[in-house]
Amino acid sequence: MSVPDVEDFIQQNRVLANQVETYRGYWESEKHWEARREFILRNMDDFKEEQLDHLLSLSMVWANNVFMGCRYSTELLDKVKEMAEGIVVKDAPVFKTRDEIIKNQQGR
Repeated sequence: MSVPDVEDFIQQNRVLANQVETYRGYWESEKHWEARREFILRNMDDFKEEQLDHLLSLSMVWANNVFMGCRYSTELLDKVKEMAEGIVVKDAPVFKTRDEIIKNQQGR
């Protein structure tokens, strides 16, 4: 879903949209929330109602990785990246590990 697609979906599914809005954390910026909301909406059909907490956890893993550079196991990151395929985050921060920074400094 692109941003216009997400907005169209939300307008056509107000009850679901209102439910999803309750999952927003008070600390999430509009940019952060719009991306995480899209992740949730894209994947809701793949999770039963009793699995909703699992989906929300995966959405936080994905958002934390994208926006804060948090690292997780390769298996988990592969899963959330697959789930987020096609979600475009404009001006996403780029993070480097300590090892990457040291390697770049040694190459000078």
